[in-house]
Amino acid sequence: MNMLRRSCFLGLLAAVTLLAGCAVTPPPAPTPQARAALAPDGKLRVGVYSGSPTSMVTDKNGKLTGVAYELGRELARWLNVPLELVEYKRIAEVLEAMKNGEVDFTFTNATEARARDMNFTLPLVSLELGYLVPAGSPLQSATEIDRAGIQVGVSQGSTSQGVLTRSYKQAQVVPQPTLKAASEQLAARKIDAFATNKGILYEMADGLPGARVLDGRWGLENLAIATPKGREAGLSYLSSFALTVRRDGTLQSAIARAGLRGTVEPAMR
Repeated sequence: MNMLRRSCFLGLLAAVTLLAGCAVTPPPAPTPQARAALAPDGKLRVGVYSGSPTSMVTDKNGKLTGVAYELGRELARWLNVPLELVEYKRIAEVLEAMKNGEVDFTFTNATEARARDMNFTLPLVSLELGYLVPAGSPLQSATEIDRAGIQVGVSQGSTSQGVLTRSYKQAQVVPQPTLKAASEQLAARKIDAFATNKGILYEMADGLPGARVLDGRWGLENLAIATPKGREAGLSYLSSFALTVRRDGTLQSAIARAGLRGTVEPAMR
């Protein structure tokens, strides 16, 4: 499994600088049991993959952002532990690492199947699922995709791969190893469309002149904070964290900085 670790002690330094510069209410202190459950190695290992605003991207100034990255950094501040980013090529690798206890935190689509392998908070963001087509494509709507001869790229091992493989009657699903590879395939017209959430699609479109996100959607993703099974002692504290960042503007600020588009209001529960 290809991954890159970044020890982000600078995250704590940034938090200290922020606290020194303005009046920020200190977060509630975790119990020793909650801290040990959420960051058992004394640091918070946050699993991310590059290219998705829901996970991690680089902004125009070269600064890291992304919802998983920013929420992970904020939770590390709450827990008063260092942040370690663990980077993977695609979401399937992040999820496998979480199942194996190799990361402590990520932000991803909270499906029923995934909930068997990890714990989720309440949904914090809902994203439309759609299609990106290259410049000059005759396709205009998501309803036009399932046709003979249409090849649709998906992230290898993703929920999109499973759902669309089962639902298509004529179109063919073509798994892609990375988002970069998918962009290259679109640019070379080796695939007719790429399917995932619109947050990723708009990000990809920014780098593909003339590419378009089609009208309509084929589903919704409900994204939530995920932690490994066996960390139940920290779930109450994590739920409090999730509710707080949703209500105090932290989540919306992270969404704005990441340039995340295609969101709809998630149902409260």
